[in-house]
Amino acid sequence: MKLKKTWVPLEQITPNLQLAVVCSEDQNFLKHHGFDYDAIEKAMDYNDSHKHKRGASTISQQTAKNLFLWPGRSWVRKGLEVYFTFLLELCWNKERIMTVYLNIIEMGDGIYGAEAASKEYFHKKASSMTKTECATVAAILPNPRKFSATRPDAFVYTRSAWIQNQMSLWGGVLNYHPIDK
Repeated sequence: MKLKKTWVPLEQITPNLQLAVVCSEDQNFLKHHGFDYDAIEKAMDYNDSHKHKRGASTISQQTAKNLFLWPGRSWVRKGLEVYFTFLLELCWNKERIMTVYLNIIEMGDGIYGAEAASKEYFHKKASSMTKTECATVAAILPNPRKFSATRPDAFVYTRSAWIQNQMSLWGGVLNYHPIDK
């Protein structure tokens, strides 16, 4: 099994990737304190009437799970995830959570973090990824072992286009520190 990972500071990850993952994974990332209760409620309603289940984990929850816990689904793991998410949100700012998330998230089979993914898929540093490349990487995150950033199927193409549209609606910028007027 290959294992590729390279830790880089947030300043060395293009803002396009930061925005792409927020648009695809957690559009309320800058507003919530670890849990998106509206998304949880929508997922519960959806899951009541569908065989394929939808999750509602925030970037903070995914960071807590990937940093401290094991893969899989159980009430014990979910309970610990809630605990660690609460601690992350209490102790870290959103930039730190994003830094850790983008350095530990699995972005392919044995590929962890933005820098390793960018080098593996596009042969460049994470700071140099294009908007389209960022949206494509974000599009595979629901299942990075199944989907490919270099050989995108119809699902990844469609999801990448949707993410790029969302990025445009955001104005192309993820502002961690909005200016109060």
